[in-house]
Amino acid sequence: MTEIVDTGRPVPQPTLSSAPFWASGADGTLRIAQCRTCSQRMHPQSVLCPQCRGRDIGYEPVSGRGVVAGVTINVQQWLPHFPPPYVVAIVALEEDSGVRLTTNIVGCEPTDVQVGSKVRVVFEQVADDIWLPLFELDPDAGSELGPLPEPADYRARLRPPVSSDKFEDRVAITGVGQSKIGRRLMVEPLSLTVDACLAAIDDAGLTLGDIDGLSTYPGGAAGGMSEGGVMPVEQALQIHPTWVNGGGDLPGQNGSIIAAMLAVASGLCRHVLCFRTVWESSHSELMRSGKWAPGTGRATGMLEFRHPFGAMSAANWIACQASHYFDRYGDAKDALGAIAVNARSNASANPEAVYRDPISMDDYHSARMVSTPFGLYDCDVPVDGAVAVIVSAADTVKDLPGKPVFVEAIGTQIMEHLSWDQGTLTHLPQSLGPAAHLWSRTDLRPDNVDVALLYDGFTFNALSWLESLGFCEFGGARDFIDGGRGIAVDGRLPVNPHGGQLSAGRTHGYGFFREAVLQLRGQAPGLQIADPRVAVVTAGGGVPSGAVLLRAD
Repeated sequence: MTEIVDTGRPVPQPTLSSAPFWASGADGTLRIAQCRTCSQRMHPQSVLCPQCRGRDIGYEPVSGRGVVAGVTINVQQWLPHFPPPYVVAIVALEEDSGVRLTTNIVGCEPTDVQVGSKVRVVFEQVADDIWLPLFELDPDAGSELGPLPEPADYRARLRPPVSSDKFEDRVAITGVGQSKIGRRLMVEPLSLTVDACLAAIDDAGLTLGDIDGLSTYPGGAAGGMSEGGVMPVEQALQIHPTWVNGGGDLPGQNGSIIAAMLAVASGLCRHVLCFRTVWESSHSELMRSGKWAPGTGRATGMLEFRHPFGAMSAANWIACQASHYFDRYGDAKDALGAIAVNARSNASANPEAVYRDPISMDDYHSARMVSTPFGLYDCDVPVDGAVAVIVSAADTVKDLPGKPVFVEAIGTQIMEHLSWDQGTLTHLPQSLGPAAHLWSRTDLRPDNVDVALLYDGFTFNALSWLESLGFCEFGGARDFIDGGRGIAVDGRLPVNPHGGQLSAGRTHGYGFFREAVLQLRGQAPGLQIADPRVAVVTAGGGVPSGAVLLRAD
């Protein structure tokens, strides 16, 4: 019997459908879910065949050979007993490049692995019924590189507008508010939420009694990602709403604001209070000090297929896409650096930003690595804070004292595979589809945009949004950014004039929305773009995501 060795990896929790996948290594053979009607392979197993919609699905053996489609060398110590460096990779199977496994490449120096490397499976038993499929460089391939998956024709899936009557025309943004933002504030998160909500209501010229809806992302979530959701906020404010919304399955964090727009446009509400609270910085400190017990147990949900390979962070997942982009379009490391340097330069003028000391390109390149190609300055900054937004019926703005901001279009359609590894590899997953959908709902074009608030959980996210939204062609971001000149406040397209999440702090999408509103009003706390009329806002650092086009009048 094979001795099971604890390598420090999280152990996956097999489900009823995934158990045969994890057990398939018992005889050294990789098995992948396959439709027995049309032979379509899939990973993970679905209850319906994506090709023929058949339900006769089982596990069939494959060769165990594949090609590295994306790769990162992780050097961050995410797990106490699984030391870096180690290689996290997306491997496309030889039989079907659309079927991919997030895994580790073992048995070689990390730098020996590149996009296109041919690999073969090896197994590591981590429990009585679980064998992890790892991969090693294929000795029979030599230095020969394998074929890479080609991008899908996602635009063919674009749905036309169902009506010329746009719900966006029936709503307006009338108020925004923000609590104190900082590192390790050690403040009860609900208190931050209430501060932001009251500030937004006051900004709109409303009272608590005027608010008849609540909307938030992601509801009650663990890990410093929420104040608890709708229930504690309603308990604190006592507004007795006619409609509430809270959850994570939305078009990005700002999807909760889009949901509020729909509620208002339908006539269900007049004024919806939207809010987003994070306290990741304090939560991490409580964990380090032993005052907050860490969660334990096996990897479940989408993490079932990532955490066992030490892919603990979106930094690892998105880094694989960045490596594929670099291989397909050329090294864009300096472009990522320019995004980071520009963010810090902008933040230096923003009194609300967490990090305001300027950095140089030399500082960027010399910073410690996190997960190649991402270094410290490629990653956004966990903070504590809350942001709130008021969505109102457009016909109420004439009675309000402030300057409203109007909604031109939203982009929410899912055109790509909702996965970090099975679908889009060239860009941030779920940036291409929402961007195409956005432009289908307006006569405005990218050239009409005066300021872009682009989600920058990582620098590559912002680069992906630049290309997805059509500000430049695919692979053209390096030239468009132009060493930072193209995205500076006086450049062809100012990007994140407040410093973005890279420097102002990770307020998870809502901070971008608030900054867009303030820019269009001419009220930015830091750098103000000269007379902007149109702003684009994106949110959702991956799956799913969304985009919103706002206008000043």
